[in-house]
Amino acid sequence: MADISIFRDKKITPSDKDLLEKLGATFDLWKQIQNFVLIKYPKGIPEWNYPGEKYGWSFRIKDKKRAIIYFLPRDKYFKVAFVFGQKATDYVLSSNISADIKIALEKATKYAEGRGIRIDVNDETIISDVKNLVTIKLDN
Repeated sequence: MADISIFRDKKITPSDKDLLEKLGATFDLWKQIQNFVLIKYPKGIPEWNYPGEKYGWSFRIKDKKRAIIYFLPRDKYFKVAFVFGQKATDYVLSSNISADIKIALEKATKYAEGRGIRIDVNDETIISDVKNLVTIKLDN
């Protein structure tokens, strides 16, 4: 099956109850990352987004000009996604972020807005890297 949101009905914006039901144990990790972003950037605008039937519902936190982080709900887990410009990419590659994330970022196609990566969040082992990526995104 295609890698698309578990929430596909355009008419129904997902709720926290829906998230808890679908994400299970990873719901707390979703909320932890969401809260971290909003503490680091209190002006962040959290919102559900429906880019089309091909993708389904996703959640993002943005500022006025750009998305800081995307949350992509899946069955019993979720993905976070980032787009990094060249300066932030260079910073990530020289940081202590895990080698797997660095490799994914290096291999990502370079677009005008930057390089995009998606990271599976199945348990708390990745949370430290995700928080570091949020900090890099906000600082660069």
